[in-house]
Amino acid sequence: MVVNVADFIASLGGAAPAPDLSAPLAGLWWAAKGDWDRAHTIVQDESSREAAWVHAYLHRVEGDLGNAGYWYRQAGQPAAKDSLEAEWERIAATLLGA
Repeated sequence: MVVNVADFIASLGGAAPAPDLSAPLAGLWWAAKGDWDRAHTIVQDESSREAAWVHAYLHRVEGDLGNAGYWYRQAGQPAAKDSLEAEWERIAATLLGA
């Protein structure tokens, strides 16, 4: 799993995410690149719990805690109490380890 996370982080240097990334990971990829609109667009149309978790994270980063709470509930995840960096790493590790 550590190698997968490292590979994912290394992929951030590219111009586009790998074509085989799941929608939640592609959303994280675009968020890491600073394209919040594209990240939201990718995950908002997905119905998976993982996409809802990423969507919650995006809202949390933006300071929109009301929407973040809604999406955390949709994902079946507790509202994050750790740092944004730790939350990003936990999401990426979970998605890559699954």
